Amino acid sequence: MAASLDKNNKGVASRILATAKSNPIVVLLVFVSIVVGFTTQNFFSWGNLGNLISNTAIRFLIALGVSGCLITKGTDLSAGRQVGLAACIAGVLIQRGDYTGRLYKSFPEMNMWIVLLIVLAIGAFIGFVNGWIISRLKVPPFITTLGTQTIVYGFCLVFTDAQPIGGFQQVYTKLITGRIGNVRGFYLPYLLFVALVFGALFWFIYNKTCHGKYMYAIGGNEVAAEVSGVNTKNTLLRIYIIAGVMYALAGYLLAAKSGGASASMGQGYELEAIAGCTIGGVSTTGGIGRVSGVLVGVLVFELLKIVLQFLGVNPYYNYVVQGLVIVVAVALDIRKYIAKK
Repeated sequence: MAASLDKNNKGVASRILATAKSNPIVVLLVFVSIVVGFTTQNFFSWGNLGNLISNTAIRFLIALGVSGCLITKGTDLSAGRQVGLAACIAGVLIQRGDYTGRLYKSFPEMNMWIVLLIVLAIGAFIGFVNGWIISRLKVPPFITTLGTQTIVYGFCLVFTDAQPIGGFQQVYTKLITGRIGNVRGFYLPYLLFVALVFGALFWFIYNKTCHGKYMYAIGGNEVAAEVSGVNTKNTLLRIYIIAGVMYALAGYLLAAKSGGASASMGQGYELEAIAGCTIGGVSTTGGIGRVSGVLVGVLVFELLKIVLQFLGVNPYYNYVVQGLVIVVAVALDIRKYIAKK
């Protein structure tokens, strides 16, 4: 009996060690966070935890959209600008009718749920354009989404006249930024439950549907998948449409959380999403990735930002550190791929 328990303990220890070796960035950042938490004030606080959860929830939605693109050896550089466009469209349509700074005074004051449907439809359309160009015209995802990124940003500037947008309906901001409980400062933001619902939905899609199986097959070997009967064109099209919907949802939520919107909102979010996915084990070489890993990666990346803030690092250096993390994460991913070969 004792020998059996000892063997089980060794097995658990070896699995933990293997996990740590395969995710060194996660282990390092968690270790640094613990050290910072014990050496600075208010790091381990309910307010800081709530802020971390809210930020992670929105970035997680974006990363879920990007994850499908990465699993199929693609990418989506337009994600951040799509988020910004969705935030601006939602902001303009949900402005109060009596707000003096209303951007389009001829627009009626609209119901927030109708606006959500409009925003999601626009996101789906942009995703369809990306997917159609990639799957039908065979333009590389990097080039396609780079072009879309610029087009979307330009349209957003024209639509908003590069003006900040505010004066949202209170029902919109209060509902999205609402929270459950407030016992001794502890609360759970509504955004957490939105993220959990979509995380569960994507887990089901990736693991229990034909679409998920086709997606991994394309990432493993697109030619072999097509020969075996997978409709690669339609699968890629669906992936980018779903991604567009997720960016639109994230932008809709982000505008309410921020209390305002502008054309610059969402800038660089695609890189954060790619970094979160890569840190969480989504391979840039295709065919590998789990929803739970995406969540861990995004959470750790958001934790890094808070750590840098508590350390008093110059905000400009934050981009340097985040860029290094992205490069290291991708480099380690490539080394894993080479080692397997």
